[in-house]
Amino acid sequence: MGARRSGSSWPGLLLGLALAAVVAGAVLLVTRPVWGEWLYSVTGEETLPGQVRGTLEWLGNVTRPQPETADFVPVANAGANPFGVNVFLEQEVEPEKRERAVQMIAAAGFHWLRQEFPWEDIEIHAKGDFTDRRHEPARSAWEKYDHIVDLAVEYGLELMVRLSNPPAWSRAAGDEAGSFAPPDNLEDYGDFCDTVARRYRGRIHTYQVWNEPNIYPEWGEAAVSPEEYTELLKVCYTRIKAACPECVVLSGALAQTIPLGPRDLNDFIFLQRMYDAGAGDYFDVLAMQGYGLWSGPPDRRMRARVLNFSRPLYLRELMVANGDAHKPIWITEMNWNAPPDDLADKPFGDVSLEQQARYAVEAYRRAQQEWPWLGVVTTWFFKRATDSEADQAMYYFRLVEPDFSPMPVYDALAAYMGSDEARVVYPGVHQEDHWALDYAGGWEAQADPEAELGGYRYASGEASSLSFAFDGTDLRLRPGPSVGPDEGWAVSIDGGLEEAVLAQPGLAEIPLAEGLAQGRHSAVLRPLPGTRPAVDSLTVEQRRSALPWIAAGAVVLLLVLAAAALFGGLGRRRRWYERGR
Repeated sequence: MGARRSGSSWPGLLLGLALAAVVAGAVLLVTRPVWGEWLYSVTGEETLPGQVRGTLEWLGNVTRPQPETADFVPVANAGANPFGVNVFLEQEVEPEKRERAVQMIAAAGFHWLRQEFPWEDIEIHAKGDFTDRRHEPARSAWEKYDHIVDLAVEYGLELMVRLSNPPAWSRAAGDEAGSFAPPDNLEDYGDFCDTVARRYRGRIHTYQVWNEPNIYPEWGEAAVSPEEYTELLKVCYTRIKAACPECVVLSGALAQTIPLGPRDLNDFIFLQRMYDAGAGDYFDVLAMQGYGLWSGPPDRRMRARVLNFSRPLYLRELMVANGDAHKPIWITEMNWNAPPDDLADKPFGDVSLEQQARYAVEAYRRAQQEWPWLGVVTTWFFKRATDSEADQAMYYFRLVEPDFSPMPVYDALAAYMGSDEARVVYPGVHQEDHWALDYAGGWEAQADPEAELGGYRYASGEASSLSFAFDGTDLRLRPGPSVGPDEGWAVSIDGGLEEAVLAQPGLAEIPLAEGLAQGRHSAVLRPLPGTRPAVDSLTVEQRRSALPWIAAGAVVLLLVLAAAALFGGLGRRRRWYERGR
């Protein structure tokens, strides 16, 4: 009798896979309090299905090249106070309400007001006509905007002014071309940019040229065009710089979008075509919108067709590739949408009020800790004048109700901005004018083409001091270009004894601290007697411990071995003489 063929092992293997899936699911559920926080930290997802799917997508990062972001390149305008908020003060009819809004914004700890100066609301009826005759009595169209500027100055806030919305008279087709369409003659827009910059020189230092030029309807009814927008940008940038050389000019904020045209054009493609058209010489800061939409701020899935809070990394890579590594990105609109349950249309995501409050804080925290090339992040938005838009999802980004009742997100941001955590120097190269550096005593700013990014500060007396908190293991200082060999600092780290640190000619950076424990530290620098040392920049580095990766590798190895043992036991063939008849 011939030997019988051994039975197939497939049933056993399938049973093993099923059992493994059940066990893995059970382990995830049981250990979720331990792993859930980590899964959220890489996916931005809070539900178990979302975390499982998100983790699988995040693991795909390993198979793709990650963006080159040049994190240790000196970047101008990246050290500005990062806290801003969008406002619509021009829509408040009563001046008292404008002031109350600014009071609440300053009290919360915001530094920037992103405020539109709509061209159509200032040069209303004809070119050169700045009188508002839409209501009786006629009045100066500047009156309202002068008040906004006065309030910002009074409460110690900076304005980021958006110049957009051409009047109908600037187009032969009027508003039929789209109420946001560019003017027929770009020089008309240039004249407006010049007029605003000259009127407010010394009081407004930051301007943004247009808004979201890569999506409909911000370019009117025509197809969007990076080349045409670049021509408009050139005109306004040139005119602002002629009127106010020290002013900072932002590009129009690029909207996060995937389509390839004609009315909506992917932000990556739009930016590259801007560079190809010569835009790199005509903005100081690249602006973008940074909405989190359907996942939280920690979402690290790097996929070009996924719209999440990691998107600035891609735009930064494009800037580096086009020779603009020394320029920063500013996020001019950031928030999560918290609409009510009964709202039918929710195109911007759907989070709870608690999540909105938590996410906004986490977004600032991530931007500060991880992206040294990113400066200001401007929350969208403070309030609307009325609740007439309460049937639209856009309304539910607000921090404050029309009656000034604060939402949870307002309170959460105020608590964070007022905390010590917010004022820290994180890893990266930071210029001498970084907002988290506290200078005391006599200091002088010095322009010098040999300095990093053209300037530095030097101590003008022995009573001078520089103090700051930093988060990292290593700290280095770049002195001014003309520092002498005997100049130096008395340095104290974490309140310890002062140690003399001398400048070393030929050494670009002076080590101030090395090999510190991970986490936050404090530093105080005082000039050594008889010296006038300088600060050109500070570099903070964070040396990562290998222990978490070793532990993760051990866990993965154990899981692989356990799976191999399980599959091997269940799938092993039984010999013919081991089977029953």
